[in-house]
Amino acid sequence: MTRTLIPVDRQARVQKMIEEKGIVKVTELSKLFGVTELTIRRDFDVLEKRGVLERTHGGAVLRRRVKVEPLYVEKNQKHRLPKKKIGIAVNRIIEPGETLLINTGSTNTQVLRHLSGKNLRVITSNANALVEIENPEIEVILTGGLFRRQSNSLIGDLTHTILKSVCGSKAIIGVDGVSIKFGLTTPIQEEAAVARLMIDQTLGPVIVVADSSKMGVVSNFVTAPIDKVNILITDAGIKPGFKKELEDIGIDVIIAK
Repeated sequence: MTRTLIPVDRQARVQKMIEEKGIVKVTELSKLFGVTELTIRRDFDVLEKRGVLERTHGGAVLRRRVKVEPLYVEKNQKHRLPKKKIGIAVNRIIEPGETLLINTGSTNTQVLRHLSGKNLRVITSNANALVEIENPEIEVILTGGLFRRQSNSLIGDLTHTILKSVCGSKAIIGVDGVSIKFGLTTPIQEEAAVARLMIDQTLGPVIVVADSSKMGVVSNFVTAPIDKVNILITDAGIKPGFKKELEDIGIDVIIAK
């Protein structure tokens, strides 16, 4: 930079950069603005309190909030092509004979639609499974429970009772937000509880399916910390820096093509 900026101007530029790139590094900003790394970390503190970003090792990533659950029909209309690609990509890593625990969500509806493996067993809280799974070689078990029209999902004590009696080979979890700091989140506590139990009842990998618009998003209720995730399947819109942050903590990020 040719001149030293006052803190409020520098913070505004940092905010613009993180909104454009999805991630920024302390060392890079220190050189760019001609200030110490400690000064940049103080800027991060200010922006984190405003809810703009969340700190990571050596930098920060963009944070966005989802406070209110959108209607399922609204969610189903958004990012339809990326969700379809994610659904197809999931099918490629499913082996014959597996028992899959699958929760609700418009992305997981695409997962259900594109399952084609033989001798699969699907245990799901997603009521759309009744119409989306047409393959006769796939056994479908609905968890039962209270039906939520808002999300076409099954929740509550009956759902938990069924899930506690099974062991999945893979869990396929749809979420409303993926955050390095806050993990997997969703606006509805009851749905977070169902997804959390599916993760707990899985012997094999936990696969999160989420289009790139969910990256850096934080909602009201934590489903699980980020270190519970083994594989993330998303689309090419994910910011390279955010992808690298996930990979650095051991998550296999698959771009659905």
